[in-house]
Amino acid sequence: MKKVILITGISSGFGKETASLLAKEGNTVYGTVRKETVSDPQVNVLQMDLTDSKSISSAVETVLGNEGRIDVLINNAGMHTGGPIETLPIETIRLQMDTNFLGLVQLTQAVLPAMRKQGGGTIINFSSIGGLMGLPYQGIYSAGKFAIEGFSEALRMEVKEFNIKVVVINPGDFHTHNSANRRGFLAPTGEGDPYQSQFAKTLAIIENDESKGWKPEILAKKLVKVVACKNPKHRYIIASFEQKLAVVIKYILPGKLFSKILSDHYGIK
Repeated sequence: MKKVILITGISSGFGKETASLLAKEGNTVYGTVRKETVSDPQVNVLQMDLTDSKSISSAVETVLGNEGRIDVLINNAGMHTGGPIETLPIETIRLQMDTNFLGLVQLTQAVLPAMRKQGGGTIINFSSIGGLMGLPYQGIYSAGKFAIEGFSEALRMEVKEFNIKVVVINPGDFHTHNSANRRGFLAPTGEGDPYQSQFAKTLAIIENDESKGWKPEILAKKLVKVVACKNPKHRYIIASFEQKLAVVIKYILPGKLFSKILSDHYGIK
């Protein structure tokens, strides 16, 4: 059965590729953007800002007004910050959490009443490998993704009686615009900053990993299958073997040993 789908953040990357593939499958797809952009003509574009409650309500009302239902909500949109936790501006931290977590929560709240009344639905929340382990110099990004993990676990139990399923997606490194976008939200480090040297070294490793990451089309194809699945799993880790292995060994090894392995990867001695 074809579905009515609302997906956030379709201007590029995962969102853009996923929205197009879902529309090609015959689904009715609504995708959100913060600013006007060129997109697939098969996708209905809505302007929405996750930090603006009114725009969230307006987007949901538009979809429900046109279609009468929302079968799938894909909370994909987000932003990346980087830098030492000590020196990252509080304004950037608030923007990170308002966008990646609180905006996701508000949009989910806005969609849930319709899903309850129609007898079910699926909510797909984008977390990250960074939501399963704290990543150095991406601490606030990881914190927001950790929040999504706990939110999704609790929500899954609360909405079970209404036949609403909650799925978490944990991507590893993908070659998207993340590296470029993060550069606009880096902590201002400079001469005299005790973190400057290490941050520069670690950031280079982070961006190198991302540049070698998979293409977003790989995740988009997987997500189309998840949307079509009648009984999806609670979690899908879409990452390289090494990154999946890191998730497993975090829960097997002593904390100090895993921290050393992760630190070594990011050039932290």
